Amino acid sequence: MTTTNLTPARFLFTTWEGGGNLPPVLTVVAKLTRLGHAVRVMGDRVNREAAEAVGAEFIPWTRAPNRSDRSRASDLFRDWEATSPQDGVLRMFDGMMFGPALAYAQDVLAELARAPADLVVSSEMLFGVMAACESVGQKLALLTANLSLFPLPGVPPFGPGLPIAQTDAERALHAQIAAGNTDLFDQGRPALNAARQALGLTALYHVFDQVKTADALLLGTSRAFDFPAEHLPDYIRYVGPQLGEPLWAASWTSPWPQTDQRPLVAVAFSTTFQNHAGVLQAVSDALSTLPVRGLVTLAGIDPAEVRASDNVVLVSSAPHDAVMREAAVVITHGGHGTVMRALAHRKPLLIIPHGRDQNDNAVRVSARGAGLVLTPGAGPQEIASAVRRLLDDDSFSQAAVRLGTAVAEEAAHSRVVAELESLAAKTASRSSLLQFAWA
Repeated sequence: MTTTNLTPARFLFTTWEGGGNLPPVLTVVAKLTRLGHAVRVMGDRVNREAAEAVGAEFIPWTRAPNRSDRSRASDLFRDWEATSPQDGVLRMFDGMMFGPALAYAQDVLAELARAPADLVVSSEMLFGVMAACESVGQKLALLTANLSLFPLPGVPPFGPGLPIAQTDAERALHAQIAAGNTDLFDQGRPALNAARQALGLTALYHVFDQVKTADALLLGTSRAFDFPAEHLPDYIRYVGPQLGEPLWAASWTSPWPQTDQRPLVAVAFSTTFQNHAGVLQAVSDALSTLPVRGLVTLAGIDPAEVRASDNVVLVSSAPHDAVMREAAVVITHGGHGTVMRALAHRKPLLIIPHGRDQNDNAVRVSARGAGLVLTPGAGPQEIASAVRRLLDDDSFSQAAVRLGTAVAEEAAHSRVVAELESLAAKTASRSSLLQFAWA
């Protein structure tokens, strides 16, 4: 990897503790610091060690929400308690995206006053950071760690896990859901506009208009994995999945002898608590009936909450690359990072979504034939049957190889550094962005 800049640039990354969203950001930070760029990371206190380990200066949030650990008690949203998918989204709006927008904005402006940046690189979910940068004309790139939250022409609307529309009726349904998503997001407009008013900015009619003030929206996912858009504005670009291992992943040595030829099934659910102990138990029970080795990473689940059988081992965490290299099948909730990593290792998936972006990731896997999808209520017998299919039917492995090879190629040849260096070196120009209307 070579840098296109003759002199180092100053980057300020702004992020938040959401489990799987952080490793992709720190992967990009590490790429930049290795090239000699000066990188600061603003985030939750719990992220200090990880940020400093990749060569960044760390600045904690002070006014904005600030987690000191990854426990379920400190979770900002507690979306596992939501009474509906909409309620879960609103909890995220109130807890981070819109409710504390002014606090995020004030923290960013204070940091920029202390030390300027050539480019701010922010999570696309921090609307307060966007408003702050707009208020002072600061160049800004949004970097996703997942599929686009925002509507893209021709791509099924985010949320329910819809396949590509094939009929007029399906296209009408997608349009209806997309309009509903806009209305749902606009419930955050009063809080965002209050922050904008405090920053001397005019009110927005739709919260999606705030995204248009960024200089670029870089999608940290695989173009081959995503459903194709009808067209993309030039400033929206795929930069591939960023697949560095998180610092907190424990080392792993296989507990089984090398002579054990039973296929390994890797079970990797959320790095944050999603009240998924019951699903892990169902998976563990299913694997106990199969001639396999099962490795279950517990993450935020207490080991006492899951019972294991003789052929299933429970660990708090494990390096996914090392485990997936040996695995025959990966069972997961469908978080973007886990899905990308499993595909990069060409492994078929069994996905049991719990919400968030997981349904949308799941449908992209199943649509390509690279895995199967079950509901969170699936029992051990149903899970065991799905695992048998994935192990016995070569078509799943073949599809995972085809899709995974494309994903791995995009990860290995990501243009994220070149894009960020170019943006940092350019004079901000937002005129074209302000004319873009979301479909």
